[in-house]
Parts: sequence; structure tokens; C-alpha cells
Amino acid sequence: MPTKTSEARSTEVRARAEANFKKEERAKEGAKAMQEYQTNGRIVREKMSRLKALRLAKEAADKEAVAAAPPAVKSKSSKR
Repeated sequence: MPTKTSEARSTEVRARAEANFKKEERAKEGAKAMQEYQTNGRIVREKMSRLKALRLAKEAADKEAVAAAPPAVKSKSSKR
């Protein structure tokens, strides 16, 4: 026949084990979340770098096109 103290000890041990399990689960989830956060940050930085390179290349091409184009002839407008 179990005594009240052994039941109390059993309940206490079980509660402690469950608390440790939950703590470990939270730690695992936190590590996973941090890894996803860092991965997403790296992806965003790579995209920004690629888009910046494309923008700079387009701006350089636009400058070359403007420099190579003949100057526009200004037409005289008649005054009425």
C-alpha cells in the first residue's frame, strides 16, 4: 500500500521530469527558430546584393546610352 509521502514524491518527480522535457523542447524550438531567422536574413542580403548589382549595371548602361546618343537639336518655336 503506497503511502502519502511516496505518492507525493512520485508526483514531484513526474512534475520535474515534465518540466525538464518542456524546457528541452523550448530550447530546441528556439534553436530552430534562430536558424530560420539567420537563413532568411542571409537570403534577403543575397537578393539585395543581386538587385543592387543589376541596378548599377542598368544605370551604367543608361549613362553610356546617353553619352553615345547625338545631342538633341533644339527647334525654334515661333512666337505668335
